[in-house]
Amino acid sequence: MTTTAELLKGAAELFPDEVVTQAHVRHLDLPGGAGRFALITLDNGLDHTKPTTFGPQSLANLNAAIDQVEKEASEGAVVGVGITGKPFIFAVGADLKGVELLKRHEDALAIGKGGHDVFKRLSSLAVPTFAYYNGAAMGGGVEVGLHCSYRTVSQALPAFSLPEVFLGLVPGWGGCTILPNLIGADKAVSVVIENSLNQNKQLKGAQVHELGIADAIFEGADFLEQSLIWTASVLKGEIVVERAEIDRGEGWDAAVARGRFIADSKVHGAAPAAYRALDIIEAAKDGDLQKGFDAEDTALADLIMGGELRSGIYAFNLVQKRAKRPAGAPDKNLARPVTKVGVVGAGLMASQLALLFLRRLEVPVVLTDIDQERVDKGVGYVHAEIEKLLGKGRINQDKANRLKALVSGVLDKAEGFADADFVIEAVFEEMSVKQKVFAEVEAVAPAHAILATNTSSLSVSEMASKLKHPERVVGFHFFNPVAVLPLLEIVRGEKTDDASLATAFGVAKKLKKTAVLTKDAPAFVVNRILTRFMGEIQNVIDEGTPVATAEEAIEPLGLPMSPLVLLELVGPAIGLHVSETLNRAFPERFTVSPNLKAVVEAGKRGFYVYDSGRPELDPEVAALLKQGDVVLTEEQVRARVLDAVAQEIGLMLEEGVVAEAQDIDLCLITGAGWPFHLGGITPYLDREGVAERVNGKRFLAQGVASVPA
Repeated sequence: MTTTAELLKGAAELFPDEVVTQAHVRHLDLPGGAGRFALITLDNGLDHTKPTTFGPQSLANLNAAIDQVEKEASEGAVVGVGITGKPFIFAVGADLKGVELLKRHEDALAIGKGGHDVFKRLSSLAVPTFAYYNGAAMGGGVEVGLHCSYRTVSQALPAFSLPEVFLGLVPGWGGCTILPNLIGADKAVSVVIENSLNQNKQLKGAQVHELGIADAIFEGADFLEQSLIWTASVLKGEIVVERAEIDRGEGWDAAVARGRFIADSKVHGAAPAAYRALDIIEAAKDGDLQKGFDAEDTALADLIMGGELRSGIYAFNLVQKRAKRPAGAPDKNLARPVTKVGVVGAGLMASQLALLFLRRLEVPVVLTDIDQERVDKGVGYVHAEIEKLLGKGRINQDKANRLKALVSGVLDKAEGFADADFVIEAVFEEMSVKQKVFAEVEAVAPAHAILATNTSSLSVSEMASKLKHPERVVGFHFFNPVAVLPLLEIVRGEKTDDASLATAFGVAKKLKKTAVLTKDAPAFVVNRILTRFMGEIQNVIDEGTPVATAEEAIEPLGLPMSPLVLLELVGPAIGLHVSETLNRAFPERFTVSPNLKAVVEAGKRGFYVYDSGRPELDPEVAALLKQGDVVLTEEQVRARVLDAVAQEIGLMLEEGVVAEAQDIDLCLITGAGWPFHLGGITPYLDREGVAERVNGKRFLAQGVASVPA
């Protein structure tokens, strides 16, 4: 039989770049004469902002530490064992850098089994064990604590989660099995499924305690000291931890059913991880932990060898790494300081931009518009949003007053922009209007000021073509809602210089946006892909396919919303405008739907009504639709749509719209909310064979978002 040490030693060969976590054992005397105590501290030796992870060697180190304390416990040398992390970080789970390199199912199985073998030793020691969640805890970091007898949590803990389903895995070291047996199936479904599929929602320390995951909560400043005092009281019998009785009847079944409903609504059956996790939670009802651990091992190995996890890790790396080093960005040292911002326009989009610049840069922001009423409304919007932040406790009164004092509105651009370093326009999407605005701004703004446009589809180069200094014009395309979606497409015009571009990237970083450099091509990245995608949906509807069939055909992708619901969110008029822009640029691929045009002309805001609580085709829209007699199946619709998207992405890469396919995916994830389990879109098109069928080659090399060759 292979020992845990042998298992981990073999697995370690597969993780050559592991950042090794040490497990230091120290001994101390508990307060009140409670006895000698062994405390294991996890520490990877890096600075306190770097997460502590579990790869094979790290697990082996923890295993060796448990060897030591197990001997001491069996000999009566210690009365208890605790585990905690370095300052601010407890542990954040498995080392995904190594996981994505695994090529064989048996290697993946070994990782799951190795983690279980080490962690469950904590629950089998001869003395009680305690986990002290002193800082961020995710995945395996949460699970190692679940194997302990008791847990405390810091009030200051910023992030606690089981994010595996979000990435395409299951909590595989006890999370699916122990958690429902600790806090009940319904709460466990919220943590494992609902939070994970809700963009990896994190829990704070107080929530961890309220859920019953932690038995006690203490302030961050003296968290470990207070935890040890509490531990002493528990060991002396002065404190008895009582936990709620678990409903193992209909309540458990209802919780699993709720989880399946959540999974269906989020991924529509397109991603297996949530369903595998729910299967394990369902089976954990009988309390057989070892059976659950075995099921976790199998699910973990199956999913590690599947495309969803590889796409999830790929997407995670895009958002966490590539987003911080934008491809093609100029030398940041060329960036000029921005001490005042001007916003042309005071409508909703312009007001959202003003609020964002104000909050992130904390510099004077001035809005202009064509009349005082509009200006006052824009400034009023910003003031109202600041009041909301104050009411929620997000800012204090002093900061609220300071921010309000920094925003103003004027009618005269010369008065407002004479000393502005960065001016952005958010006016009507019409080239002549934007050219006129930029001419007016150039006449009054300083020579160094950046002139930015929030256009969604118009040519930045053409917009700048009539200016004396077109080199300072840059596209700065935000996505609505501005405060929510991270993406910022930064567009380089034909004459945009490096200093202007560097300043734009510098501002984007301060705005905490994910900036992607794009060529000045029609509709840039997200809108071009979405317009081709939605254009094919509209085409098949125009040709005769029922609306429901066209919508349901896309469900296997697990997108956040259906195409026509997305169109409603964007606005049919905007969708029509972008399709007309792209039709002028690429008439052979982009059509203008006569039915969409009819919907817009009728003043309809979407295709659906919601009187029943769910989307149903608006009878008035149905009456407007003029369809042919070509009816496609869901499979035919899906193939046609995916082929169109693959073709468009291939052409965009040939044109150099972005540097690489990775930037396409980063844009779709952060600008359109496409799910991690797709990796954006190109890994899915590769995995399904669409890329090779349409373009004759993969978008990504084998091993990137896929199992290595």
